[in-house]
Amino acid sequence: MPGALDDARTRTDLAATRAGALRWLGGGAVAVVLAVVLAVATVQAVSGGGQRVPFAGLVVVALVLGGVAAVVAGAGSLLRVAAWTRGLAETEWRPGTLRIAGPATLRVELDGEDVDLRLQSTTIWRTRAVQRLDGRAVRVAEVGRDRWVLTADGAGTLYGARPA
Repeated sequence: MPGALDDARTRTDLAATRAGALRWLGGGAVAVVLAVVLAVATVQAVSGGGQRVPFAGLVVVALVLGGVAAVVAGAGSLLRVAAWTRGLAETEWRPGTLRIAGPATLRVELDGEDVDLRLQSTTIWRTRAVQRLDGRAVRVAEVGRDRWVLTADGAGTLYGARPA
C-alpha cells in the first residue's frame, strides 16, 4: 500500500509546514540574540558614563519573552511535522468533504462516515484558512493515535486536528 508521503503534493505541503516551523524557531532565536546584544550595549553605555537608554530593560524583557515563546512554538511545530511525516508514510489519504461546525470544530464527510475533528492550531490566520475550505474537497489521514492531518488542493500546508 503506497503511503500518503509518496504523493509529491504531500511532500511539498510538509516542506512548507516545516519551513514555517523553522521561521518561528529562527525568529525566536534572533529575538533572544537581539535581547542579549541590547542588554550588553546598554550596560556598556551606562558603565562608560553615558546616559541611560529609556525603556531598554522593558524591550529586553519583551524580546526575551517573545523569543522564547517563538522558539517553543517552532520546536513544537517541528516535532509535529516529524510525527506527521512518520504517520503519512504509513497511511493513505482519504478523500472527503469538509464542513465547518464552529470556529475550530470540523466535520469531514468521508465515504459512509462522518469524522468530527477539532483543529489543533490556535492561530487565527490558520483557523480562518481552514474555515475558507468549508464545503471543499479535502484529503485527511489519521497519522497516529487521536491525530489527524488534513489538506486541500492549493492549501500549500497541512493542518493538524484531533477527534472532537
